[in-house]
Amino acid sequence: MEGQRDRIFRDLTEIVAFDSVHNEPGHEDDAAGAAEWTRKALVDAGLDVTTHDTVDGSTAVIGRREAAPGMPTVLLYSHHDVVPAGDHSLWTSPPFELTERDGRWYGRGAADCKGNLVMHLAVLRALRDLGGTELGLIVLVEGSEERGGEGLDHLLQTRPELFRADVILIADSGNAAVGVPTLTTSLRGGGQVTVTVDTLRAPLHSGQFGGAAPDAVAALVRVLDSLRDEHGRTTIDGVDCLRTWEGEPYSAEDFRRDAGMLEGAQIMGTDEDAPADMVWARPAITVTGFTSTPVSQAVNAVPATAQAKLNVRVPAGLDADDVMEKLVAHLEAHTPWGAHITVDVQEKNQPFSTDPSGPALTVLRQCLADAYGAEDAVAQGSGGSIPLTLALQETFPDAEIALFGVEEPQCTIHSPDESVDPTEIINVAVAEAAFLQAWGR
Repeated sequence: MEGQRDRIFRDLTEIVAFDSVHNEPGHEDDAAGAAEWTRKALVDAGLDVTTHDTVDGSTAVIGRREAAPGMPTVLLYSHHDVVPAGDHSLWTSPPFELTERDGRWYGRGAADCKGNLVMHLAVLRALRDLGGTELGLIVLVEGSEERGGEGLDHLLQTRPELFRADVILIADSGNAAVGVPTLTTSLRGGGQVTVTVDTLRAPLHSGQFGGAAPDAVAALVRVLDSLRDEHGRTTIDGVDCLRTWEGEPYSAEDFRRDAGMLEGAQIMGTDEDAPADMVWARPAITVTGFTSTPVSQAVNAVPATAQAKLNVRVPAGLDADDVMEKLVAHLEAHTPWGAHITVDVQEKNQPFSTDPSGPALTVLRQCLADAYGAEDAVAQGSGGSIPLTLALQETFPDAEIALFGVEEPQCTIHSPDESVDPTEIINVAVAEAAFLQAWGR
């Protein structure tokens, strides 16, 4: 794998150059370009490749090599879409020009998830150089994971034969820290919620009406404040928001470092609430957007309307439909002053968990440990969501599903200056290649 380092950098440079945000005006050519680049790369790797235009407008690319008689099939997953780069001025280097700095490679998608895509490609080349494998291989690269993956989910429902495998390796996760081999055993589900509060037919002069007229911004702030208790913990009426994590711990010190918390800023909760509880075992609600009058356009008027976007996370063990229903009821119940509230729920998905003690995952766990020179790999949860995982689990209940990958906290995925440590790509590729060799015997 070390001999492939330059090739991996070149591959990642080429695929990162595509601003492949799905379903956003102006990004259509980049999304199509990323899919075409992926198709060519899988063809070059020796796979039979098909592309599938899905119902949400994205393109899924599937490479395949049939198994020898009696041999199992392994599916390798990644995605070629990315989240928006946002304000380019917040990046130290251009987000779509892969840049090496301080031993890391920077660019949008460098870790999530194009770094995992080029990792799979390195594995395919290594296997070919080592004489191939009798395993069946499916390489699945979707184009709308960051927007909920509706297209791939529909394709799975209508064409399950395209996905049928005995072992499914989902490379869209990563390690607890650089150099710490990790398997992810659970994912939170959730969804997006848009909350709109209206109080007036139109904004009113704040001198003539302020103090008596119901302020839509103040009303929405009250609603949002009701979603946290006095310790900052998420609270939803009727939902157990104090669950505890029973697996690998996540120390407060590590969390503060990984999150880049400012000096003096407090971790939510009390001393008895561990970070692992709050990010892996409990629901979480994050206000990801808030709209009323922009500060630059502010005038002396009582706001008539205000809107917020909420990202909701639902842990394994809770039902996302039930949580969302209770969240809507909570928001309506906590709306003050007779204000009118509208709640729109989108992109809802269920949480996921997997058993890491199955035979394939046991082998993979050892391969990860060996690749890193460790005694064992860590098993941890993830607060994120990968909608496809549960759909695959429900469609193929006998398949073993593993989540791992090149991401780790320093990657700062979804943020400016996203990056990947190239040693993580190489080590994870070594582990995946070793697993495919071992499982193919």
